Parts: sequence; C-alpha cells; structure tokens
Amino acid sequence: MLSRVLVVVCLLTCILGVPLVGLPVASVGAQDEVANTSAAETAPAEPSASAEEIAPAEETEAAEEPAAPTLESLQAGVDEALLAGHNGWMLVCCALVLFMTAPGLAMFYGGLVRRKNVLSVMMQCIFLMGMMTVLWALYGYSFAFGGSGGWFGNTDYLFMEGVQRYWDEDLGKAITPMEGAMTRMTHMLFQGMFFIITPALICGAFAERMKFSAMVVFSILWGTFIYCPLTHWVWDEGPLSYFAGDKALAGGALDFAGGTVVHISSGISALVAALLIGPRMGYPREPLQPHNLTYTALGAAMLWVGWFGFNAGSELASDDLTASAFAVTHFSAAAGAVAWVTLEWLVLGKPTVLGASSGAVAGLVCITPAAGFVQPMPALIMGAMAGGVCYWACSTLKHKLRYDDALDAFGVHGVGGTLGAILTGVFATRAAWDVSDGVPIGLIESGGDFTLVIGQVVAVLVTYVFAGVGSLILLKLIDIFIGLRVPAESEQRGLDISDHGEEGYQFA
Repeated sequence: MLSRVLVVVCLLTCILGVPLVGLPVASVGAQDEVANTSAAETAPAEPSASAEEIAPAEETEAAEEPAAPTLESLQAGVDEALLAGHNGWMLVCCALVLFMTAPGLAMFYGGLVRRKNVLSVMMQCIFLMGMMTVLWALYGYSFAFGGSGGWFGNTDYLFMEGVQRYWDEDLGKAITPMEGAMTRMTHMLFQGMFFIITPALICGAFAERMKFSAMVVFSILWGTFIYCPLTHWVWDEGPLSYFAGDKALAGGALDFAGGTVVHISSGISALVAALLIGPRMGYPREPLQPHNLTYTALGAAMLWVGWFGFNAGSELASDDLTASAFAVTHFSAAAGAVAWVTLEWLVLGKPTVLGASSGAVAGLVCITPAAGFVQPMPALIMGAMAGGVCYWACSTLKHKLRYDDALDAFGVHGVGGTLGAILTGVFATRAAWDVSDGVPIGLIESGGDFTLVIGQVVAVLVTYVFAGVGSLILLKLIDIFIGLRVPAESEQRGLDISDHGEEGYQFA
C-alpha cells in the first residue's frame, strides 16, 4: 500500500512540478519589479545634471558596448563548429578501421586456420597494430604524404614534425596543423590504420607455415618500400592519381578508399608469398578444414561494420558524399553475401556461413575503390559480381593452379580489388562526386568513353607489377638471410606452441 502511495506522489510531483516550481520564480520577479517601481516613486528627487556632465557618461557607455558581430565573425564560428564535427567523425572512423584489424580480421582469420595455429594469426594481427603504428609515426606518414605529386614522399612530417601541435612564439599560442576539414594529426591517424591492416591481410596467404620473425621483417620492408610509395602515387596526387592531371599515367585512376593501395597490393603480394613459400604440409591431399567458423562469422560481421569507417571515412569529412559512400558500402556487402551463398547453394547443395562471410567481404573489397564515385544500384551490381567472381577464384582457380593461399587473401582481396577498380571506371558518375567539372567520366555515363577505364586498368597493372615484383625481391632476401618457413616439426606441432609457447585452447 505504501509503495502505491509513493508512486502516486511521484507522478503528481512530475506532473505538477514544473508549474509549481515556476511560481516562486515569477513571484520573485514580480516582487522585484514592484520594489523597483516603488523605489523609483518614493525616492527623493535628485538635482538634474547639466548637459556637460551627461555627455561624457553617454560616451563612456557607448565605448563599453561590444561591437555588433560581423558576417565574417559569424561565418568563422560556423566554420569552427563544422570542423569540429568533421574531426569528430574522422576520429570515430579511426577507431572503426583499427577495429577491423583486431578483433575483426584476427577473428576472421583465426577461425579459418586449424586449432593449433589460431594464436599465431591473432598474434600477427595484434603485433602489427603495434609495430606498424610505430613505423607510421616515425617516418611512414611522411614518406606516404610528404609533399604533393611526384614518385616519392619527403621528410616534411618525419617524427611527427608538422603534424603535432606546436607553440608559436610570435603569436604566443599553440598552433594545430590542419589537413582539410580536420587536424593533420587526425589525418595521420586515419591513414595509419590502413598502414596497419594492409600487411595483416597478406598474412592470410602464408598462415600456418611462415616464421614469425620473417613476417615481422617482411612487414617492415613491405610497408616502407611498397605501401608508402604506392600510397603517394595514388592518394597524394602522384602519377597514378586522377587528380594529378597531365602528370598522371593514362589519365590516372580513381581510388576512393584503397582498391589499389590496400587490396590489390596486398592480394598480389599474398599470391607471391604463397607461391614462394610453398603449400602447407598435406595440401591438397588432406582437407585442412577451418577449426572455428563461429570466430570467422563474428569476424566478418566486425569487418562489415568497421568498413563503414574505412570507406565512408575516406571522404575525410562528414557530408552528403559520406552518406552515399556509407550506403553503397552496405549494399555491395549485402549483394556479395547473397551472390556467393546462392552460387554455392546451387553447386554444393548447401548454403554455408563461410560462404556468407566470404561473400560479404568480397563485396566490401570490390566497392572500396568506387565508394565515392558510384550510386547505390551499381553498388548492388558490383557486390553481386564480386561474390560470383571471388567464389570462382577461391573454389576453382586456386585448385586449378595448385597454389596454397591458405585464407584466400588473393582470391578475395586481389581478385575483388581488381574487379572493383575496373568497374569504378564503368559505373563512376559525376552525380556521386563531380571530379571532372561536370564532364561525364564513367564508361556508361559518358556513352562509351573508355578513358577512365583505361586509366583504371593501367593503375591495376602498375600495382600488380610494383607490389608483385617488390614482394618477390623482399621475400627472397629474407629467405636468404633468416629463412621464411618454420621447420617441418614446428609446422606439424603448430605455430602456437612452436613460435609462441602458448595454446589457444586448454582443456583439463
């Protein structure tokens, strides 16, 4: 009974509280007004001041009044607020892309290997999060984004010079270097997340058999001599960039979020590594089945979510194009999952969670270079095509050519990235992003002009040659000096124990 009374009292308080609380305030205001009026009426008359005494007081009051806000000052306030929103969104995207490496990729890859190697691939992802970050802060960002145009970056941002806040003695305050709509520190962090995940993707090709030490050395060299120059060519108005104008090769290519820089480069490097290091023991005679598809499915879902930061964040702002890139990313992933599952259902008679997971990732890879340049309906087409083509690459091409790309890094990222880069030239439209001052650019929109398609194909070929040959040289050198592959006994025991002295699963 008491509890009911308390409830009724609380409800009445909530309903009547606002007007009741308002009454004393209004009363006080009225009382003050009355008091002021009474005081004015009852106060004795003061002798009137002369005109000379009044004038200085009026001048003082006028001088103390703040100046009316100008249009420029109001616009500056609006700009500052907008920049804060852009910067905040980009920091969220930094976290989303880092989330893709671990736990996303770590779980996706971890579930695909055998139980005795689950920690080894997770360790690769987590360790690369640390090591590649250090390299990026020391020199990677400068080599990739220092200067504009040309074949190589410079030392402008070495050791975070020109990136971090600094004190200006002349102005007497701290200065924040800016990069477009965000701080340069934010831009550095966002691009650094790409620097982390790209070599981690390659690890899927040589899973279960490469030495951890060899992986570390390869990632350092690959990030320095392959990733940084390629990034500069594509995203810093270098020779592969559409925005380089007359200096671009074959007119340059459009790559919104990393089709060439991330996926094709890692995919072809993964294929070279798989061919050079050789197949796993027992391949292809033994099944070598994934040990935990639950991990893989959860990892794929995390990648799907994180990819919104990867693609939509590549607008480097929060605006209408960001929303478009977000939407087409989601649509392509959805179509990729449906297409892959449909094909394997027809071929194998059963739809699988591995197929849905792989198809979604294939769709995400394919839309990456096109996310800012295509509309939603073409994105569905691209995702469906990626699901079908990547399914064929992973289920048929790999077995025909007899290479052991353990976790299908080339089949999904290399093939999917290549398809996406070329289809960007087909479906790109100025309605998504007008990069051509109103001139139709895509093959379909332009009515058959192959200029952009040719530029996309040239960028793909250059990436294949540069990343493929470069990776071959680096891997050969590493093999000569420290060796690439673990001993047969270690491979048989599993890399969790032989390389790290740990087990992923311990049962009493």
